[in-house]
Amino acid sequence: MVAELVGAGELRSEWRGAFERVARHRFIPRTVWVEDGGRLVPLDRDDDEGAWLERCYANDFVITQVDDGAPVGPGRVGRQITSSASRPDVVAMMLAALEVEAGMNVLEIGTGTGWNAALLAERLGAGRVTSVEVDPDVAGRARRTLLGEGHAVTVLDGDGVLGCPSRAPFDRVIATVAADRVPYAWAEQTRPGGRVLVPWTTDFHNGALVAFVVEREGGVPMMRGRVVGNVAFMPLRAQRGRRASLGRHVQGVDQARLSSTDLHPSQAIGEYDASLAVGLRVPRCKLIVSHQDDGGYTVWLVDPWSGAWAGLECAPGVEKFSVRQWGGRDLWTEVEAAHGWWEGLGRPAADRWGLTVTPEGQFVWLDVEEQRIDR
Repeated sequence: MVAELVGAGELRSEWRGAFERVARHRFIPRTVWVEDGGRLVPLDRDDDEGAWLERCYANDFVITQVDDGAPVGPGRVGRQITSSASRPDVVAMMLAALEVEAGMNVLEIGTGTGWNAALLAERLGAGRVTSVEVDPDVAGRARRTLLGEGHAVTVLDGDGVLGCPSRAPFDRVIATVAADRVPYAWAEQTRPGGRVLVPWTTDFHNGALVAFVVEREGGVPMMRGRVVGNVAFMPLRAQRGRRASLGRHVQGVDQARLSSTDLHPSQAIGEYDASLAVGLRVPRCKLIVSHQDDGGYTVWLVDPWSGAWAGLECAPGVEKFSVRQWGGRDLWTEVEAAHGWWEGLGRPAADRWGLTVTPEGQFVWLDVEEQRIDR
């Protein structure tokens, strides 16, 4: 795994030693979850150690918990991923972007398996890493594993939104969960000049990695940052919002409003730069894609708060797409307008977007803070 990361240029030389010394499989639970025909089913180490180890060392995320630890489906079938071990290349990229140095104190939001915290501790030394985990069972397992592997990391049960004021200030804060509304507490608990790394998400787009620098203006902490990478993480539990479901939310199909569009859904949804911009303009809109055996697929846009939805049928070779919309919003019309807005701005790439967090809230900007974008 390490050799592949190095060969692909995804692992910085200063992190190679930590990755070689901290064995990933020692932090992965004996039972993980795999996707099988659209379902989440368990894979136990005792049943197939080879397959389990292959999961541990593939350059992919490993599902370590479903349904908050209580899968309710028949035969232990899970419905929703609620905790995972991140892709090794994403871990390497985020640790490089954190720009840590010897002697720094780091706060991690979202302990998960504890592997990321162990890598930090291996590089920074004992007592330099504090990690906060909202799920007590997940926190307990990570705490035991870190202790057993000889890493002196402080793992605390708690809501990461609040940070860890008792151990502040920190030189660096790294979140391994996504935030739509970046908690101001993270700015308050970081030293001036410190760096805060946050996977930033919207209802429509997950996600963008933002690297903030904390400053004090008039004695008041605030932080400004830019998008520096493409990552996708599960949201903070306090910001989960509502989950979209075709079965629950796609109603009134026979009464849907019919139209068509020349804009291929992939241009607004599948292209990273466009999708990020669309998410800034279209709130409370979740995306679901269902595939057909003939190679076609349907793009569904769902607002689980109001019940509005839109569906676009996509077939190979088709250049005009039928659209069905239902409810109090025309969701595809909103997405199409947002895509046009992005094009009107000159199709800005993700790294041109910035985010500022203040005691009053947060706002998005393009290129410079004076070009503020209203969401």
